[in-house]
Amino acid sequence: MAERVQCLYRVSTTKQVDHDDQNQADIPVQRKACREFARKMGWIIVGEEQETGVSGFKVSAGDRDKLQLIKERAEQKKFDILLVFMFDRLGRRSDETPFVVEWFVKKGIHVWSDNESEQRFESHTDRLTNYIRFWQADGESQKTSIRTKTALSQMVLEGRFRGGKTPCGYKLDKSGILNKRKHEVNHLAIDEEEAEVIRMMFDLCVSSGYGKFRMARFLNDHGIRNRQGENWHDATIGAILHNPLYKGVLRSGDTYSEPFEELQIIKSELFDMAQNLMTERTNENKEYRTMPLNTTGQSLLSGNVFCGHCGGRLVLTANGKVYRQPDGTPLKKKRIRYVCYYSRIRT
Repeated sequence: MAERVQCLYRVSTTKQVDHDDQNQADIPVQRKACREFARKMGWIIVGEEQETGVSGFKVSAGDRDKLQLIKERAEQKKFDILLVFMFDRLGRRSDETPFVVEWFVKKGIHVWSDNESEQRFESHTDRLTNYIRFWQADGESQKTSIRTKTALSQMVLEGRFRGGKTPCGYKLDKSGILNKRKHEVNHLAIDEEEAEVIRMMFDLCVSSGYGKFRMARFLNDHGIRNRQGENWHDATIGAILHNPLYKGVLRSGDTYSEPFEELQIIKSELFDMAQNLMTERTNENKEYRTMPLNTTGQSLLSGNVFCGHCGGRLVLTANGKVYRQPDGTPLKKKRIRYVCYYSRIRT
């Protein structure tokens, strides 16, 4: 009876990667190689699972749904061989992946690689070889991570767009520069129509004291929609108000560039003022707050004036009393006053 095979394919990014690097071969390459290998060995493939955009170094085995599904199938004796393109497709964590491989072997599953034969655990040497393999893969992942971070930081310092979703207020223009793959590189440029909305947001924040919830409601009520033609969400506005790109500063992790004037939608002074105002209004900084929490209504001084007796913050309170007018109709009078917050608690 032919051996039953379960295949697992994995790539770390959702994009196609360099076919010349066998360790990073894309899903179609892995699938074709494993199917051909199984055919030569006389095995029958009974299942194939793929992980796209899953890092074998950053993501723990316990958080990988496809790997957990394959483990369940192993428990149910649904296959005899686990086949991968290379063993690092199972993971790149030296403190975890060797034991994942050993788990399958202990369940009676033979673990094979199209490029590296079968992984055995029949001797101490087998275990040592297994550990060394994933220790090397772990090290390569760390070096790759360092190279990537360094490259992204360098791009930021040079004012180059690092890729991803184009931020609101900007567009991508062709730069005329080709990368090593002969693709033309895009660079960021200000989209004046969207930039006007960004300027409005910062003006509402600084000049009118709007928070992100009130700002979203204001924009939506006035028919101002986002890039997709949908209503603004407060979380999106919050991210915009905190993004240093709008003062012309590019960021990658802890690396910040100098301001690039051609990318500046908001003046640095205005951006920094918005950050100070938003920080001051957080609960963590309530002891140092000097601006009102509310910018409308009758409670502008609530929390910003203090009790002369205990030094506690004064808050707004109100009560009402109904009076009878000469003609007998009721007249309700509302009394508004500031009282000590701590006095209210004691009473």
